[in-house]
Order: sequence, then structure tokens, then C-alpha cells
Amino acid sequence: MLRAVMDTQVSNGAIKTGRLSEIVNSLVDRLDPEAAYFGPGDGERCCVLVFDLDDTATIPTIAEPLFQELGAKIEITPVMNREDLQKGLAAL
Repeated sequence: MLRAVMDTQVSNGAIKTGRLSEIVNSLVDRLDPEAAYFGPGDGERCCVLVFDLDDTATIPTIAEPLFQELGAKIEITPVMNREDLQKGLAAL
């Protein structure tokens, strides 16, 4: 799961140029998340994407546009769906 909190001033500029929409659309197209949520978080613009991270080497390509162009603070947290949890518990 990716949670990105975007700097308000930086993302305001990205909205004015249309770049925010381009960055978000590109990210969603590449990650094909099973869920995507957008709204306020920590008093700033925020998005939460639930997606499969097949290779940790892709983290820079996911994070850098958010860092560099939106001044975002990012968290990438491993999470499980119900099936994954049941599989993991069964292996105990």
C-alpha cells in the first residue's frame, strides 16, 4: 500500500500546470491498483493506492515523481488481503 501526502504549495503549482493529473494518471496506469483513494491527509493532499509490488526495485520509479515533482512524503507498507492472511495463518 502506498500513501503519499503531497506538499500543498508544490502540488498547487502542479495543478495549475496540469502536471498533478499527469503524475497521478501515470502512477495509476503503471500500478493498476485494486483500490485508489484521494482526499485530505495530514492537512494536505493525499492519496492511498493498494497495489501488488512484485519487485522492490520498482520503488524508485514509483516514488521519485512524487518526491521530485510534488514534494510528497511517502510510505509504502506491505499489506495483505483476506486470502493472503488466511494463507499465511494456515502456514503457521
